[in-house]
Amino acid sequence: MRTSRIIYLVLAFVAVTLVFSSFFVLDETQQAIVTQFGKPVGEPRTQPGLNFRIPIVQKVQFFDKRFLEWDGDANQVPTKDKKFIFVDTYARWQITNPLQFFIRLRDERSGQSRLDDILDGETRNAIASHELLDIVRSSNREPEVSEEYMEDLEVLEKITVGREKIEALILQRANERTADLGIRILDFRFKRMNYVDEVRNRVYDRMKSERDRIADQFRSEGQGEARKIQGNKERDLAKIQSEAVRESEQIRGRADAEATSIYAAAYNRNAQTKELYSFLKSMETLEKSFDEQTSIVVSTDSELFRYLKRAN
Repeated sequence: MRTSRIIYLVLAFVAVTLVFSSFFVLDETQQAIVTQFGKPVGEPRTQPGLNFRIPIVQKVQFFDKRFLEWDGDANQVPTKDKKFIFVDTYARWQITNPLQFFIRLRDERSGQSRLDDILDGETRNAIASHELLDIVRSSNREPEVSEEYMEDLEVLEKITVGREKIEALILQRANERTADLGIRILDFRFKRMNYVDEVRNRVYDRMKSERDRIADQFRSEGQGEARKIQGNKERDLAKIQSEAVRESEQIRGRADAEATSIYAAAYNRNAQTKELYSFLKSMETLEKSFDEQTSIVVSTDSELFRYLKRAN
């Protein structure tokens, strides 16, 4: 009796375990296929909810239904115009047919590895088929010129394809190659591009020389403006000085004329005032012309001799 009870309990436990293991729950982020002895059975399970399988015999392979990330490695790639650049890319992809994906790739790690081969290969082919300008630019927009000196500097060459079209081309060709893998590449982008060290150093040197040329141009324009300001200053100064000299001469002339008029009015009243004026002028001339060390010879007819004789 006791042995039979134990057997019944074991059988009941096994039955309950088998019943519970016959069901599996699929959430909103998952999709799955059921395999029997390693081979897929039935249609893919893509709807969330409770699903049935035969326990022990059948197994469930789960796959992510969400958008998955692919991040490529930076590779050195030559462009059509023989310029070597490092290209770093990324993409987003999704498992659209889990049954086909399981048959061809088995798991997500294999899918990532297959995408490495496809996307890296298509990226190399696309870059090798286009020039550098088409890869780094997307449009033929006109550059914004903020200074007059930049008008000749910022002259951009025209592109024929553009970066966005190259990305779309890589995406299209990659999806053609993944059509039988049960996956779809949703988006592909260039994350970063850069020259290799040797080319980058040459680019930096060219940028420096260009900036030095602009600096020399600024310097030359500044020196020209400084000379212009200096010339205007000297011209204005000379004009101010000449006007001041002219005005001072005019004032001095008017003063002399007025002084002369006053002298004339004062000394021209009678014979005595005229004699006094003549005497004062002669004395001023004598004082300005001679000193204690000067010897002079004057004639007896000289007015100066007459005054000196009278003084003695």
